[in-house]
Amino acid sequence: MYSLRDSVDVLRKSIYQFGLGHLKVGQLHNVISKSVIENITKDWRESQKAHNKQKRAYYLSAEFLMGRAIYNNLFCSGLLDEATDILKEDGIDINCFEEIEDAALGNGGLGRLAACYLDSAATCNLPLDGYGIRYGYGLFKQTFDKGFQNEDIDNWRRIGDPWSVRQSADTVTVNLCGYDVYAVPYDMPIIGWGTNHISTLRLWQCEPVHEFDFNLFDQGRYDEAVAEKTAAENISRVLYPNDSSDEGRILRLAQQYFFCSASLQDMIRHFKKDHGDNLEKLPEYITIQLNDTHPTISIPELIRLLMEDGFVFRDAYDIACQCFNYTNHTIMAEALEKWDIKFIHYISPRIEEIVKQIDEHTLDEFKDKGVEPDRLKNLQILQGGTVHMAHLACACSQHINGVAEIHSGLLKTTVLKDYYSLYPNKFTNVTNGITQRRWLGVCNPKLSAFITKLLGSDEWLRELSMLERLKKYADDDKVLDEFIEIKKHNKEALNKYIQLRDNKSFDTNTIVDVQVKRIHEYKRQFLNILTILELYFQIKEGTLKDFTPTTYIFGGKSAPGYLKAKAIIKVINTVADLIDNDPVVSKYIKVVFVSNYDVSYAEKLVAAADISEQISTAGTEASGTGNMKLMLNGAVTLGTYDGANIEIVEEASEDNNYIFGARVEDLNKIKKSYNPRHHYRETPGVRRVLDALINGTLDDCGSGFFEMLYGGMMHEDKYFVFEDFRSCLEAKLQANKDAKDKRAFAKKEFLNMASAGKFSSDRSVREYAKNIWGIDEIQL
Repeated sequence: MYSLRDSVDVLRKSIYQFGLGHLKVGQLHNVISKSVIENITKDWRESQKAHNKQKRAYYLSAEFLMGRAIYNNLFCSGLLDEATDILKEDGIDINCFEEIEDAALGNGGLGRLAACYLDSAATCNLPLDGYGIRYGYGLFKQTFDKGFQNEDIDNWRRIGDPWSVRQSADTVTVNLCGYDVYAVPYDMPIIGWGTNHISTLRLWQCEPVHEFDFNLFDQGRYDEAVAEKTAAENISRVLYPNDSSDEGRILRLAQQYFFCSASLQDMIRHFKKDHGDNLEKLPEYITIQLNDTHPTISIPELIRLLMEDGFVFRDAYDIACQCFNYTNHTIMAEALEKWDIKFIHYISPRIEEIVKQIDEHTLDEFKDKGVEPDRLKNLQILQGGTVHMAHLACACSQHINGVAEIHSGLLKTTVLKDYYSLYPNKFTNVTNGITQRRWLGVCNPKLSAFITKLLGSDEWLRELSMLERLKKYADDDKVLDEFIEIKKHNKEALNKYIQLRDNKSFDTNTIVDVQVKRIHEYKRQFLNILTILELYFQIKEGTLKDFTPTTYIFGGKSAPGYLKAKAIIKVINTVADLIDNDPVVSKYIKVVFVSNYDVSYAEKLVAAADISEQISTAGTEASGTGNMKLMLNGAVTLGTYDGANIEIVEEASEDNNYIFGARVEDLNKIKKSYNPRHHYRETPGVRRVLDALINGTLDDCGSGFFEMLYGGMMHEDKYFVFEDFRSCLEAKLQANKDAKDKRAFAKKEFLNMASAGKFSSDRSVREYAKNIWGIDEIQL
């Protein structure tokens, strides 16, 4: 489709006279990236023109976890092989780009989902573009010191950002906290596979209107002279600033308002340019997806912009409600975003007024529908000075969707049940998905080539349901043996990568058991490490024999202010040291916590994994996407009946996976009477592993972390770790036993891969396009 050689040759001759081999990796990355941008620019422009002509969708998200762009962009543009050959001519291995930093624009599944949806929409020729923030330092760079998490800046742009194109002409002004700032857009191309269609991710960078006050500086008031510059740049400096203080909470809200206001101004500008000044027609041409509650402040902001254009509140409200749709990502009430109205006043007094108008208007609407007074509090947006953003999103959206069948069902019966009773037709489900281009095509080239050989075509990269045809090979010993060899190759590649990034290594002949995700109590990394600790005790005392050697890999970050999660990280690293220093157990178990887990690490891990740990408490994980990535690359799921795990075993069968633990209905029955001390006394193994936190077996270096975890579990086992301890341990042992028969276990893995067709994000975005957005494919 494109040709890279001419562009590279021009850059080679005009900029670097001595050949590509003399360049540093960062310079080389810039050469190849700029060459690709040059190749796609015409199609990028034509795609945007096509988006402007018809109804289009916008995806608003606080994070887009894009990862390293170069391999994916070369792959999707059809230039990967050519780039590999060009570099080889100068003696360069294209894998050198693994030194390039990931774009630090997201943290976990929320941001990665957004990135997958943009990729899929581009490939499916759907007019979807994204808006977010161009964070200077992302979340943070994670390191470990004596097993504790340390946070440092993630300066991902230190050697340039060639995939972002600054569009200064489209700069807009946002007024917040009493002063104006500039929102400067940077556009990233989202290249569709097998098509000329290219979507856009527009990220806003906050810059000051007045960089420097010379008069203040001249008076010796140096900090004040640059105060406006500092305040503006703080807006887009880091993702999710620590919100344990009022200052941190105000900064988070300011970030949300900043990018939402800038994005809406940009949408309206495009609309007026292409469709005229009549904003009554706005819902005919745009639809906006709110990815969780972070962008929900855009609802009163759109009303404000419409009222500035001459609309009265009621008409502006009606137009806005026709434009927005809301994706919910949690049923945990404490995780649903809420803001003190005084913070909203601080950001924008006008937005505070509009929020109060929306609250009054919706209250009247609820009363007109016959809602009893005692139920109003479950629906009201403004309660006792607190703005419930999920309620605002539900009241003012056309559609509300969950992200897995179980999650969407639970929304209707738990946190949003009152909204469901009033607006049942608003509610729907779109199960999450992942892009097979990055999560198999790019990250697992040997397996991808093998699949293409077996299917006789690479069209599965566009239509993942074709993998179903691979099931006929599940009993073919030659196919399974080659599959095993590919997995072994990927384990060796992962081991080299871990050595490069963490200076650790593991035996690539072992089972690789992976749990990689944000560190949180409900995701239950604590349960995982406690069961591993019990395996340690059983092997050491000789009661567990014939254990298949296993490497347990953890990865993920804790929020800087989340002490329990940071304590769990310390436990995992301390157990890893305990096992490493035991001459007996270390022959059978290895625990590795990889640092600074990101998309590039994930690409290596999912390709090598045998077992995917998805062990959240039933009813807490909305869906998950890591489970899908691991399944697609041929890992079995060891998990609870939660999120998309349920749909995974529906597709691949429970016989090929390891499902354990209490289900939602079981937990509901025992919730009121649940006593963790009973499990501590009666459940085999629980006392031993918990006591290890405080009896000297494990050392927390005097931090008090382990005492905190011990006391917390004895007081309230909120996420039922003890309840599921035995069944989790038994599932681990069963999987370990089954893995002794390599071919039989490989068949389970192979069938999981062949059953993953449903979990393409192509399917997800087509469902959004048809059932929520009402958009059609563009014609180029």
